[in-house]
Amino acid sequence: MLRTPKSLRLHIAIFGRRNVGKSSVLNALTGQDVAVVSDVAGTTTDPVEKPMELLPLGPVLFVDTAGFDDVGSLGELRTRKTAKVLERADIALLVTEADRWGEYEKRWSAELKRRQLPTLVVLNKIDTAEPGTVAVQVEQAGLPWCAASATEGTGVLEAKRAIVRTVPEDWYKQAGILDGVVGAGDSVIMVVPIDKEAPKGRIILPQVQTLRDILDKRARAVVTNEVDLPRAIATLRTRPALVITDSQVFEQVARATPVAIPMTSFSIAFARYKGDLNAFVDGARKIDTLGARDRILIGEACTHHPIGDDIGREKIPRWLRGKVGSGLRCDVVAGHDFPDDLEEYALVVHCGACMFNRREMLFRILTCQGRGVPITNYGIAIAHLHGILERSLVPFLGRAPEPSCIPAEEGLNAEKAHVS
Repeated sequence: MLRTPKSLRLHIAIFGRRNVGKSSVLNALTGQDVAVVSDVAGTTTDPVEKPMELLPLGPVLFVDTAGFDDVGSLGELRTRKTAKVLERADIALLVTEADRWGEYEKRWSAELKRRQLPTLVVLNKIDTAEPGTVAVQVEQAGLPWCAASATEGTGVLEAKRAIVRTVPEDWYKQAGILDGVVGAGDSVIMVVPIDKEAPKGRIILPQVQTLRDILDKRARAVVTNEVDLPRAIATLRTRPALVITDSQVFEQVARATPVAIPMTSFSIAFARYKGDLNAFVDGARKIDTLGARDRILIGEACTHHPIGDDIGREKIPRWLRGKVGSGLRCDVVAGHDFPDDLEEYALVVHCGACMFNRREMLFRILTCQGRGVPITNYGIAIAHLHGILERSLVPFLGRAPEPSCIPAEEGLNAEKAHVS
């Protein structure tokens, strides 16, 4: 992997009315002609993303948006897409002309404050107007501001510094995927099945990110497949701190791993890393009361092309129908699309969200909770369906395995039988 994934970048969203110079501000901050600039109002129609390095923050993702005062039927669609960007923004740049602070700005600044989204106001076009009066209004609204002329390049360096000051402290203290589970000197066995959907010559993103997290902790990683797992366990001189597996072979890995060794899945690790582990565990309980005619929503962060026996579109629905009945209906949404009419669903089952930043996943959880719809994730749902959820939570929640888990002797015997 040559570039930092978007999901690990600080998302900086640019909002404002049409023709206030949002795209010019983006181009000035990045030093590139990323977005099309025109005097015609409404030139930007869809969110435009630009990844870059912004020192001292590191990897960031700028997102330019259509004007929130767009008009007409197409304008309404554009403003909806602009509003959707709020769900994944870590900080917001609210751009306006240096001499204008109107109802749109007041309304949006109030919405940004309601969402507790760190916001910096950029008073643009100071080459044509003085920011004095507007700056006072912005300060009265309790917002930090900077002044710039994007077209002339004036104030761009100060705008970058102001962005750095706007980033919340907790951004610099983000937890790792396996924090509190794996430490320096530990060994971790990663079980990585190679299926049809694994990219040619590569492994999937959650596995790459977990491997990097293990190495960052100065721990050791042993990568194997589900068939050779018992041999991998047997060849280690010391007990591994963790066995972590792809969810689709969860049951097989649970049987091959002695119960004394902590075991979980990449998806469950991401449930904590990207979302709210306890909320997902609570959501999994809904599986026990699903009806044969209920409707569930499968949510995917990426937009991969599904190939045979896809985990979200085929395997999880098949396992669920095997438990509750063949009449269970399953809808699928992918990418940043997420329906407003959630109330018609009995349960949302979401992927690990390796392609989302944490803010977007938390927003989806809060949206579901606000509509009274339980939400869980792939790994937790699969573990629950196979009776190994309590065991798979031990590394994160410290819960003891229930009697239904595979006995230690059975796991050790399976290991010895395979090795011999």
